[in-house]
Amino acid sequence: MSVYWNERVRRLSPYVPGEQPRDRKFIKLNTNENPYPPSPKVIEAIGRAAGDGLRLYPDPACTELREAAARRYGVRPEQVFAGNGSDEVLAFAFGAFFEGAAAGPVLFPDITYSFYPVYAALWNISFRTIPLTEDFSVNVEDYRTPAGGVVLPNPNAPTGRALSAQEITSMLEYHAPYHKVVIIDEAYAAFGAESMVPRTNKYPNLLTVHTLSKSASLAGLRAGLAIGNEELIGGLCRIRDSFNSYTVDRLAQAGAAAALSDAAYYDEINRRIIASRERVSAGLAELGFTVIPSAANFIFVRSPRMGGADLFVRLRERGILVRHFNKPRIGDFLRISIGSGKEMDALLEACGEILK
Repeated sequence: MSVYWNERVRRLSPYVPGEQPRDRKFIKLNTNENPYPPSPKVIEAIGRAAGDGLRLYPDPACTELREAAARRYGVRPEQVFAGNGSDEVLAFAFGAFFEGAAAGPVLFPDITYSFYPVYAALWNISFRTIPLTEDFSVNVEDYRTPAGGVVLPNPNAPTGRALSAQEITSMLEYHAPYHKVVIIDEAYAAFGAESMVPRTNKYPNLLTVHTLSKSASLAGLRAGLAIGNEELIGGLCRIRDSFNSYTVDRLAQAGAAAALSDAAYYDEINRRIIASRERVSAGLAELGFTVIPSAANFIFVRSPRMGGADLFVRLRERGILVRHFNKPRIGDFLRISIGSGKEMDALLEACGEILK
């Protein structure tokens, strides 16, 4: 602790990202990156944007990007907010829609994206975690209770399980009369979950958050979106413009807009990821693993013959990085991103050798 930190900084427990190694070459299955390259149209768009215009500030309204997103998702540009990655969008959303203890706690699962409690602490927001069921499912009835709001990833991370649109709708309808916002984090929805975007106009308390890091192969670009009614988008804009009105740079706006305009390319590579996910899930099950059904670009698995921490180390020794969370209930599980075919073959081979 530094004597220069204020009380807000002192009480924070910052999010710890997955390892990004520099010392050696790994098969990197720990941060849910897409194993396939971005669309060629993205590279072309970034090249065109990397010119004399870089001396000028980017469009603070992100007009081209928001229009591309509106066409892609079938909404109006006024219903789209663009940010510097979905993490920034989520941070703005916590600040815009949730409050302290007097408003009631924000609800999210006990096993979920570990940035949510960090955002809550940053903004001094009261929250309550809801335990997942024994099979790591979300019981929607647990969220139909007075609260300051709800945040749910669909599919959930790190478990990969998804809710149906009907189940999420029941939460929206419960909280709508109280004007409480329900945020559905759809970072992995393209890999098998049912998006709530088509219900945007029906439910004014619905905000869906999207990232181009996973399904669009743009983790290195940092571009994210939120889709909701214009009042919600206006709240996000007020928070953004109180921090930095030029948050998304020219290159990111150009590349992200091009990605959103090339759905055919990304639909194809993501179908390949889904097929690989099913193949690897079956292969690990044959080795005796418990594999949680996944609708994401990762799987959550446990070996009955070796603890999660030990298996994590043994795989790392073989040059394969996966994610281990040393937390209650999931300490024996590993989250494994779906990589290329060759990478997943190497994973299956290594797991077989380790467990002999």
